[in-house]
Amino acid sequence: MTTTRFTQALALAAALGIAAVTATGCAVARDQQTVGSYIDDAAITTAVKAKLAEDPTTSAIAISVETLKGEVQLSGFAKSQAEKDRAAAVARSASQHVRSVKNNIVVRP
Repeated sequence: MTTTRFTQALALAAALGIAAVTATGCAVARDQQTVGSYIDDAAITTAVKAKLAEDPTTSAIAISVETLKGEVQLSGFAKSQAEKDRAAAVARSASQHVRSVKNNIVVRP
């Protein structure tokens, strides 16, 4: 690789990095969250998804998890009311930082 191409590649990588950081910062500001809160929410979402995957009675693939300011929102489909209820219980117990759980899972046998 020539020096010019290397310099161009390095400049492109730097520009993409700056764009990624800027875009993420805008998303946090748009939702009125601090960076710390955004990271906490991401950790809660990951913990809930992991617990749903570990639980043999819930389908982690069919259930979506989103978190905003400690409120976990579950959506997707369950095969029974028992699975829907269990998913909510798993979400509540997944992290001590879960403030509430909004269960929008639809039961569809």
